[in-house]
Amino acid sequence: MPVVALVVDDSMVIRHSISRFLEERGFAVESASNGVEALAVADRVRLGLIITDIRMPTMGGSELITALRSSPQTADVPIVVLTGHSSGFDRKESRAQFTIFKDIDIQKQLEKVLSALTAASVDHGQGSAH
Repeated sequence: MPVVALVVDDSMVIRHSISRFLEERGFAVESASNGVEALAVADRVRLGLIITDIRMPTMGGSELITALRSSPQTADVPIVVLTGHSSGFDRKESRAQFTIFKDIDIQKQLEKVLSALTAASVDHGQGSAH
């Protein structure tokens, strides 16, 4: 059974691009346009990876991460923060494992993230990430 990734971004273009990238690598992908929608997905699906924008309407990424980390179902799911490089976002979001930037080759950054997650899961005896 494939790992389920959740892509959360208010930009349909970004959601589609990242979703397609992940699907091509064997992930099942769910998507949401804000944190409220993302929490609804997290309630019904067992997630293996979450990629979230920080600035979104209704509920932004920081609030979403707080909610995800407080739930036993998602507390340990790897989170990748997605943001604009010029947004002023502090790369040191301690509750996320990775930060990638929308305005720098997203696919190249995602490849590095997936490689790191795969290596980490092998190191912890969990097999492949996808």
